[in-house]
Amino acid sequence: MSEVTGPYEPGTPCWIDLMVPDQQAGLDFYRDLFGWQGEIGPDEYGGYSVCTQKGKPVAGLMKAMAMGDQPAPPTAWTTYFSVADADATEAAVKANGGTVVMPTSDVMTLGRMFVAADPYGAVFGVWQPRDFKGAEIVNEHGALVWNQLHSPDVPGAGAFYSAVLGVTAGPMPEMPEFAGFQVKGHTVGGVMGMENLPEGTPPHWLVNFAVDDTDSVVDALVRKGGSVLVPPFDMDKVGRMAVLQDPQGAVFAVVATADQG
Repeated sequence: MSEVTGPYEPGTPCWIDLMVPDQQAGLDFYRDLFGWQGEIGPDEYGGYSVCTQKGKPVAGLMKAMAMGDQPAPPTAWTTYFSVADADATEAAVKANGGTVVMPTSDVMTLGRMFVAADPYGAVFGVWQPRDFKGAEIVNEHGALVWNQLHSPDVPGAGAFYSAVLGVTAGPMPEMPEFAGFQVKGHTVGGVMGMENLPEGTPPHWLVNFAVDDTDSVVDALVRKGGSVLVPPFDMDKVGRMAVLQDPQGAVFAVVATADQG
């Protein structure tokens, strides 16, 4: 089991969450697919659900609601990066051509956060931890294993995230044919172009979940009303992957790596 016992290094993906039109249906779907436990949260947290595996937080889920004159956000998974200072990071986003979608605010005593889009439109979140550091289980069945940016400008995206998050952008040491982001020499995410994606696909961060058996998870997803966007395939040096869509439209990937069987 891959438990996270200490704080995340700044620049590292630390949390993921999903906003959906029907929160209870989302909770039921991911419970059945991954074995998560979760329920609609208390009113003081806006009903936010913290989903758990083995009693430890792995992801968040919340009802998508319109705020003021802004429409409800799209149904999509959001990747959050740990930072030491959310306000300074927000200023860096603006200074480097990004757009702030939701300005920095306190989340009770848990931390400070904001949501932004990079200069090409890919949405991401930023988390400054206080009482809550983020996911406490990663890299095992039903938990986050990888975050992949799809961008029309790989060098430009690398420059943006380097300036904003302090990551190092460049070839991945373990797979030099791919570009990624490193924190203190450790690869924490990837970035690739959009040439092989369907026309009209917007730039985005794709959340990847570890699974024990990709094909069985895909079968379960189809039975629960989800869609298969990219059927299971074997990727050299990575494992068996598939890109999927839940019944409410959120896109995500699953991967069974070599050390998961």
